[in-house]
Amino acid sequence: MPRSDIRRKLHHFIDRIEEKKVKAIYTLFEQEIEEEEMEYTQEFKEELDRRYAYYVNGGKMVSAAASEKQIDALLKKGKRK
Repeated sequence: MPRSDIRRKLHHFIDRIEEKKVKAIYTLFEQEIEEEEMEYTQEFKEELDRRYAYYVNGGKMVSAAASEKQIDALLKKGKRK
């Protein structure tokens, strides 16, 4: 059966079934549905592109170890207050 027919039949089925079955199906696929719905703003995408271009063109980066030290220092500083 062609994929388009399968999709059409699934849509039709979901439109007609009782609510508790809809919720059960949603629960099965909730994580995938939520992941797919995550959409980044154009501004966020542009910022990622800018940072990537900076990196590719030799921009100064912080190593994972150095970053971890900075984060630990900030967390310790925050706990002292």
